[in-house]
Amino acid sequence: MLPKASVLLTLAVLASTLAAPARAEIWAYRDRNGVTQYSDRPLNARSELLYRGSGMGGPIARPGAGARAMASTLSVTQLELSTRFRAVRHLIREAASEHGLEFELLQAVIATESGFDPGAVSPKGAVGLMQVMPDTAERFGVRPVGKQSVSERLTDPRTNIQAGSRYLAWLINTFGGDVRLAVAAYNAGEGAVLKAGRQVPNYPETIDYVRKVTNLHYSLKPPRTVSQARSDTLPQTLPSRPPGRV
Repeated sequence: MLPKASVLLTLAVLASTLAAPARAEIWAYRDRNGVTQYSDRPLNARSELLYRGSGMGGPIARPGAGARAMASTLSVTQLELSTRFRAVRHLIREAASEHGLEFELLQAVIATESGFDPGAVSPKGAVGLMQVMPDTAERFGVRPVGKQSVSERLTDPRTNIQAGSRYLAWLINTFGGDVRLAVAAYNAGEGAVLKAGRQVPNYPETIDYVRKVTNLHYSLKPPRTVSQARSDTLPQTLPSRPPGRV
């Protein structure tokens, strides 16, 4: 069994920041070196279920401010979200570097959008890790290749992350570096944010989405004071128009 403090802290991190999809689970076990390993499925008989999405009938912990404050000191290197995350971590770093995005922000968006599931498809037709709509992907350079449609290409993790990252970087530039507005626009569309007077639209889904992404973003950042973290700004060398083809 994991130490009680470790389990409670992990639950606090996951429940307050991960906002995993309804089908997501987080499991953990201690390996022979005493290191806690995390995955999205039980890996052996010692694995313990730490978190289960509400759609699966499991409880969602609601930690207090103290737990959230402790959770914010954890870095991405201290909490491996899932085996799916580890499979695409290098692609997230690549896209973040290429498009001037914080790795932690991009990770937070993907965690909230799909729980790192490359096969995720929304009822509205958004595809893959970053839940990119095919029309949006085409705006940002994804084209059919041979018999492969844009939707099919978006099931490829690298293509999906590149397209979603281009769009997110463009949104940040469009809204003058305001990450909250860019995240809101990623969820509701840039038109909705403009119609709201460059404010987060008063849509419950979008408000909740911005909260989830923002909480996870700051929880994944390396340890630092809150004031320092919030004073960080993204590079202003982001594309002002959709780039070329992928």
